[in-house]
Amino acid sequence: MDCHFKPQRRRFLEGAAAFAVTALAPAPARAAAGRATMTTVIDVDACNGCGACVNACRARNLARVPLPVHPIPQPYPPGVRIQDWSDRRDVTDRLTPYNWLYIQSCSIRTGGATRRVFLPRRCMQCVNPPCVNLCPAGAARQRSTGAVYIDENFCLGDGRCIRFCPWNIPSRQSGVGVYLDLAPRYLGNGQVFKCDYCVDLLAEGLPPACVSACPRKAQHFGPREEMFALAEKLAAERQGDVYGRTINGGTNTLYVSELTFRDIEVELLRQDQVGQGRPSLRPPGATMTKENDLLGWVLAAPLAGGVLASLRLWRDSQKGRRP
Repeated sequence: MDCHFKPQRRRFLEGAAAFAVTALAPAPARAAAGRATMTTVIDVDACNGCGACVNACRARNLARVPLPVHPIPQPYPPGVRIQDWSDRRDVTDRLTPYNWLYIQSCSIRTGGATRRVFLPRRCMQCVNPPCVNLCPAGAARQRSTGAVYIDENFCLGDGRCIRFCPWNIPSRQSGVGVYLDLAPRYLGNGQVFKCDYCVDLLAEGLPPACVSACPRKAQHFGPREEMFALAEKLAAERQGDVYGRTINGGTNTLYVSELTFRDIEVELLRQDQVGQGRPSLRPPGATMTKENDLLGWVLAAPLAGGVLASLRLWRDSQKGRRP
């Protein structure tokens, strides 16, 4: 065995062991240490849909999403669908791999008048995120700040995070990502993208770009306990409603409105504002089939992550031997 390979093997074994322990730990335990968990409160009554948050998000993140190779490899079996948004990068009326935040809106009749409601929609940043718990490659991760993000070095775009997200928020771009260097026809189908809560800004103690950009101060940002107290206070003052407090075990994105979110959801549905890339406000549910799938992926995740790490190590060693 080449002597230069031994440190790589040792690092791989150490990393694989650490990954297995981490993958089997509950998400709250993984986020318990370090910087405090941070939460955003979005004041629906204050938002006028100006789009400053959308522009700030795109300015920061659009260039980070690569363009696919052409032709995009057809995954096996042949019936697997390729997802390509590269010629629709200017779309801002829904979530896509190239657009991580958009303004969902509807008109609603209240108090004898018609009001336009605006909701900035992005990843809900779950307290106990299914995408992190169930990603077979360990690509979906969560920081102690609460930021849930996808590590591009491990994502194969297999789509489990899309399937198990209660809001179907992550989206896939085929023809990009690490799978192209491994087995593009048989291992993955691109890379998954979504709001990462500006994970690096949070690590520096700064708010996400969308929060800072809001000219109406409709987004509040701070430690989880403080933001939950603020959401409750605002709702009580208006005899209103809070969304995200307990749904799916709680999220670090909270919405507050004087209108009930059940009524808003009814109008979103009626006005065709819910669908692919346009999340619902309905409480997420899980069938027994989905629960069984969840268990299977929890058990499989560490093994899959180890296999991916092995493939990457083999690929790097082969590159090192080439003249």
